[in-house]
Amino acid sequence: MKNFIKFIISIIICQLAGIIGSFFTVKSVSTWYLTLNKPSFTPPSWLFAPAWISLYFLMGVALFLVWSSSDPLKKRRPAIILFGFQLFLNALWSIAFFGLQSPLFGLIVIIVLWILILLTIIGFFKISKIAGWLLIPYILWVSFATILNLAILVLN
Repeated sequence: MKNFIKFIISIIICQLAGIIGSFFTVKSVSTWYLTLNKPSFTPPSWLFAPAWISLYFLMGVALFLVWSSSDPLKKRRPAIILFGFQLFLNALWSIAFFGLQSPLFGLIVIIVLWILILLTIIGFFKISKIAGWLLIPYILWVSFATILNLAILVLN
């Protein structure tokens, strides 16, 4: 039962980051974002919500695996702290890009986010290989999002 509660908390924490980000995204995606010049490789808008919901779920499972690991807390704590920082920056990106309508600030945030995701993956791999692998789709998507963010900045 204890692990089930940890699992639910891990999923909810990650989904909350997405919900916070969506408050800022929803307001701008049908107004300001439509006015931007975007590169030809921009995915359709409908793809973003299911992609992020899936990624937040994978992140939650990865967090759960590390949190519930039998490794000493001293070993798990740095990876969990990194995870928390990257999750904060994940939500901050939506605020920067969509809320403040700033592709430049968004780019700065997403570059730091990418670095923290990489460090989190490395930390998670030391505790649970499965947890590390579960974050690979996330860093790939954020890599693509970084290129998209840069292209939007350049085109506008």
